Amino acid sequence: MHIVLFEPEIPPNTGNVARLCAAMRVELHLIEPLGFSLEDRYLKRAGLDYWPNVRLSVWPCLAAYREQDGACKRLVASSSRSGTPVHRFAFTPEDALLLGPETRGLPEEVLQEAAQRVRIPVYDTVRSLNLSTAAGILLTQAMICTGALDRVDQ
Repeated sequence: MHIVLFEPEIPPNTGNVARLCAAMRVELHLIEPLGFSLEDRYLKRAGLDYWPNVRLSVWPCLAAYREQDGACKRLVASSSRSGTPVHRFAFTPEDALLLGPETRGLPEEVLQEAAQRVRIPVYDTVRSLNLSTAAGILLTQAMICTGALDRVDQ
């Protein structure tokens, strides 16, 4: 399982997702352009001292990530507008959880590339959740569905 952030914009969000990936031993893939430098102090601060445990790859575009050897087989895009509710979706260990830029979400052409779409049901009091919060919800549900969370607790 992978987490893929498409053109992330806010360093602390990416740092928080990196810490999540370190905690769950999940690869993190960043698709350029990034809205920050990987040397950004806010990015580093959010990831704390866990950066050595993050399996991080940076790609010039989504196609380059998809073409890599060993890439996850199914791209599962997160959308606040459409998709199967996350608690009803059948995740697999080969899924790549794709999340879009904080200010605009995934563009329609990227959503079209995804094999599946999922959404986190929320009341209409907010438009969407914070990127790192959404990544945590999606990854936890995916790990529950695939039994991967049981291995973390051993």
